[in-house]
Amino acid sequence: MARLGIVSIVALAFAGGCSGLPSSGPSTSDLTREAQDDQTRQYEVIDLSTAVLASLNQRHGESFAGRFGDYRAAPESRIGVGDFVAVTIWEAGAGGLFSAPLTTDRFSPGSRTATIPEQAVARDGSISVPYAGRIVVAGKTSAQVQAAIEERLAGKAIQPQILVTVSRPISNTVAVTGEVAQGGRIPLSTKGDRILEVIATAGGIRAPVNETEIRLSRGNTTVAVPMGVVVANPRENIFLRGGDSLTLVRNQRTFTAAGATGRNAEIPFESDSVTLAQAMAKAGGLLDYRADPEGVFLYRLEDAETLRRIRPNSSLLRYGPRVPVIYRLNLREPSGHFLAQGLRMQNRDVLYVSNAPLTDVQKAFSIFQALTGPAVQGAGIASGFR
Repeated sequence: MARLGIVSIVALAFAGGCSGLPSSGPSTSDLTREAQDDQTRQYEVIDLSTAVLASLNQRHGESFAGRFGDYRAAPESRIGVGDFVAVTIWEAGAGGLFSAPLTTDRFSPGSRTATIPEQAVARDGSISVPYAGRIVVAGKTSAQVQAAIEERLAGKAIQPQILVTVSRPISNTVAVTGEVAQGGRIPLSTKGDRILEVIATAGGIRAPVNETEIRLSRGNTTVAVPMGVVVANPRENIFLRGGDSLTLVRNQRTFTAAGATGRNAEIPFESDSVTLAQAMAKAGGLLDYRADPEGVFLYRLEDAETLRRIRPNSSLLRYGPRVPVIYRLNLREPSGHFLAQGLRMQNRDVLYVSNAPLTDVQKAFSIFQALTGPAVQGAGIASGFR
């Protein structure tokens, strides 16, 4: 009777459900059931298919070319505030404003020239030239400044010819910082310089390419793009402008594997692109004795624009630009492996594999055996003394 009583109690506990059993996460039925409740739904569950995969592959990340629309050579260099400018003046004959007295070498060009020491362009955008006064140079090319000075000196100097040289182009530089060998102000050449050329001038990067992110700040806009994308896509290697700032940040892209996988950990991409199939392999694959092949889930904060293409009537679209989405992959279907090869992982994705339903039954029987074993053994010993 004692044995029957203990068995009855444990059986009733088992019949009450397996929700109290230890588990690494929700089951497949738990995830799908909560997603179907419109009142409490906090995420979308989307079954991966060919159509869904096509919509996901239209997803575009941040883009230098798309945001700045700048894939032309830099325009002609113009003088800016803070630049250092030197002015050299030639006169046609000796005895002028800028000419020295005649020497024994009457053909010496030095006797008819004067060089005004370099000076920084003031905040009002002007420089000072003797006998010409203040000359506005900011926003002008060297040729335009030369013409303006010659016009001011006409009638004062003897057929003046002017050469304007920007000795230190402070305004036409790019500030490069972060994971580079030699950060600092990098002057831009007249031909124009692209992102990778400026980085090379700064000594190159100190981190691996696939772990480096380039952040370009222009005006009030900052765009971050993985360096691997810039290297692979020439359109992203845009021309820079004076005043731009480049910051190279080491940002290792990772995903997290959890549940019935061979390895539960935060796993680095270690390459420019990782598919879901590769992510499962990096995570040690699915455990044969635990995993539910119908319950492979990918957790992601998805762009609202992408979700709108897949599920335009989702009630979660009103909550912001990023929506919690769980993509479900069914590996019992042969097409599931092809879908896994086509889905690209994103930084900070979470790969979760749920336990098979039989696993919970096995756990329940293990607990049942652990609880009833001592009692049954004791009842057997007691009956032996009778």
